Amino acid sequence: MQTVPAQSASIARRQSLEKTDRNAGYRMLLPAAIVIAAVTLFPIVYSIFMSLNNISLTTNGFTEQFVGLANYGILVKSGEFWHSVWFTVYYAVVTVLVELVLGMLIALAINNVERLKNVSLVIMLIPWSLITVVSAQMWDYIYNGVYGVLNYLLQALHVIGAPVTWLGSPTSAVIAMMVADIWKTTPFVVIILLSGLQMISQEYYEAAYIDGANRWQTFWNVTFPLLRGSIALAGLFRILQAFGVFDLPFVLTSGGPGTATESLAMLGEQVLFGRLHFGTGSAIAVSTVILVLAVCLVFLSAFKSMVKGETA
Repeated sequence: MQTVPAQSASIARRQSLEKTDRNAGYRMLLPAAIVIAAVTLFPIVYSIFMSLNNISLTTNGFTEQFVGLANYGILVKSGEFWHSVWFTVYYAVVTVLVELVLGMLIALAINNVERLKNVSLVIMLIPWSLITVVSAQMWDYIYNGVYGVLNYLLQALHVIGAPVTWLGSPTSAVIAMMVADIWKTTPFVVIILLSGLQMISQEYYEAAYIDGANRWQTFWNVTFPLLRGSIALAGLFRILQAFGVFDLPFVLTSGGPGTATESLAMLGEQVLFGRLHFGTGSAIAVSTVILVLAVCLVFLSAFKSMVKGETA
């Protein structure tokens, strides 16, 4: 039987070894942490710094003049900025909600298919695997008012009597862009929800069947509660992506007609690189990050409240 000093020495050696292993782990993580800080944290901090300054181009580079929150004051008074905020929020909310509903329906359908399940997954991944610029160009051909496939099909079915310029009016352009985005990103939601569905034990469904629950009752009382984590994960990822939308409207509508489909990302790019207003453009980028964080917090709070209401 070990004495107390021997036990203390053993504990001290074990703690020393654990500290050595921990320090070795920190040293191994240090290069990755430096890279992450260089490519992520530094641009964020520098963007905040630029948003608080008036940046002027000179022959030797640029000069900085601290102006505090003046650039944010310009945004508050800008109708173009608030229009971009409204469009981005509206676009994100509608597309994410539709994608979650469609993704759930498709995931349930695929999960209940015994045969050709792998083929169904491969087909679902095709839109998601396409580069957004490529899919946007494809949808541009579909919506074209002269030779577009959509006009051809609708005229052949006698739904419309003459070609429609789908990207020519604000309302139809917004809807057309949403359809293109939903088509491309719904498979992403399907994959996440399908993974969650396959993790649910069949014992829950067997118990619901024995209790006499119908399909809707089984979904609402068994599937949905057990799938909340996957739904929240898919929703958060899609909110982050939707608020940063740039390439789809850039290729499909160029922000038009007028500024009808001009997102915050497009406005920031135009102000930064088109008008060379670096301070104001950086303020738009920082404001977008704050807005995204706020929307994500609201989404999580609403989702948590709904879960508590169901379990109460």
